[in-house]
Amino acid sequence: MSVCARLPVARPLSSVTSMDRLSERPVVVDDVTIEFRGRRSRRSTALRGVSLELGRNEVLGVVGESGSGKSALAAVLSARDLRTQTMSPKIIGGSITVLGTRLGRLGHRERDRLQLNIGYLPQDAADRLTPNLSVAENLAEPFLSRDRRYDRRELAMRVMQFLEAVRLPIVTMEKLPHELSSGQRQRVAIAKSLMLEPTLWIADEPTAGIDATVRDTVPELVHQIQQIRDFSAVIVSHDLSVTTQLADRIAVLYHGELVGYGEVDEVLANPYHPYVSGLAASRSHSHHHPPTLR
Repeated sequence: MSVCARLPVARPLSSVTSMDRLSERPVVVDDVTIEFRGRRSRRSTALRGVSLELGRNEVLGVVGESGSGKSALAAVLSARDLRTQTMSPKIIGGSITVLGTRLGRLGHRERDRLQLNIGYLPQDAADRLTPNLSVAENLAEPFLSRDRRYDRRELAMRVMQFLEAVRLPIVTMEKLPHELSSGQRQRVAIAKSLMLEPTLWIADEPTAGIDATVRDTVPELVHQIQQIRDFSAVIVSHDLSVTTQLADRIAVLYHGELVGYGEVDEVLANPYHPYVSGLAASRSHSHHHPPTLR
């Protein structure tokens, strides 16, 4: 029996509602344009006229090269307040609805409530772990920041189970982030973003820094948690092989525009854009020439 199959259902926090779980379309992006805006009036367009949606219990893979706008989309979907960043993404056209809430000018209470149902793994998540806290304390943070009275014994059990789920030994609990390899820190970050068993998981490059020997455990982990609870995900990656393992459908971005959208095999079999044709060719090549194990 897998570790994830044994994970207990999280004790609901008082501020978490179940109404969002009734939505059949957790994410609806309608003709959206997103612009990066800096503190000195600097602006650059990240996405132009993009429309897509995510179904309930579905995994949507977002593929594109660096600068395609995929990370900007992930950041906006996370519903985090990004105004403290040097260049923050902002919706300037169209609309995005996440778990029944239209994004835009959300109040603090509305934003906090929405974020309780969204797990977010940013691209630099491994470097965002609190440096002076142990791995166990980092994983416990999402619970204790909302409910300081959360049962410590139950929380310790959940920490151990999630560590095992991402293939880290229990002795890792007492280590500080700087004592881990980059791949180990990334796996801790993945576990942390899933600790609250969110309704929606937004993951930007979830396999970043993870060596090939354990990279395939990420799709396995996502699929197993989906079997326990209603769970939808948007997975951003430049790695097509990882995306195709994870995703029911893919959205291909190129220079801020949507150039492919649908079921993986259908999109790659019928490309109408040169970038998608290149993805299809690279996938075909990898299938005919599997990597040699050394």
